[in-house]
Amino acid sequence: MLPTLATPKYDMIVPSTGKPVTYRPYVVKEEKILLIAMESKDNNQIETAVLDIIKRCIESDINLDNLTTFDIEYMFVTLRSKSVGEGITIHPPCEHCEATNKVKINIDKVTVSNLDKNDVDLHVKLTDDISLDLKWQTMKDRNNIVDADTETDTVIQMIANSIDTVYSGEEIMTIGNSPKQEVIDFVESLNTDQFGGIVEILSNAPSLSYDVEFNCVECKKDNSLGLSGLIDFFQ
Repeated sequence: MLPTLATPKYDMIVPSTGKPVTYRPYVVKEEKILLIAMESKDNNQIETAVLDIIKRCIESDINLDNLTTFDIEYMFVTLRSKSVGEGITIHPPCEHCEATNKVKINIDKVTVSNLDKNDVDLHVKLTDDISLDLKWQTMKDRNNIVDADTETDTVIQMIANSIDTVYSGEEIMTIGNSPKQEVIDFVESLNTDQFGGIVEILSNAPSLSYDVEFNCVECKKDNSLGLSGLIDFFQ
């Protein structure tokens, strides 16, 4: 019988909760899942593969549905740094001549931007009597966006999923107890300024962040590129 290879264990801190989880690096069978997804160049397949790999490698008791999208992004990059080394190679186009370049990213220097709660105010005043508290979207919230035929429908459902509490005078309503359609109707009753203000706040959600500078291999001009979000790291 062939021997069993020992797999090291590591701890990482989940950004949104500050709590540690134990994980193992992913191995060839998980790398295969990722490579197949990357070959498809389909963002949904890549995200599905990332979630599958995290589920396989996190050994602590944790519900991925309750984690934010930036938790998933950070956890995967941390997994990748222990699994295949500190570097990821991306192939961004030159902003001047559009030639493809080869750039290596040091994963250990990737950060989560806007993670400090003081960076973004999640309390929104709609009128003198009505206000609400937002929360960052979880994977469960993201998967709860259904039958969105247009980008506007998607944004409306995203906002509905991101409302945590509504304050109306002395009444406090926890949205988790409300029917989804009722929350969507509430979002659709917002005026343009109110709607736009909420979209702007949610657009500043924490995400992976890394600044890349490189000289184009063709035109030799300087390039500056800001990577934000998991998919940017698969260019």
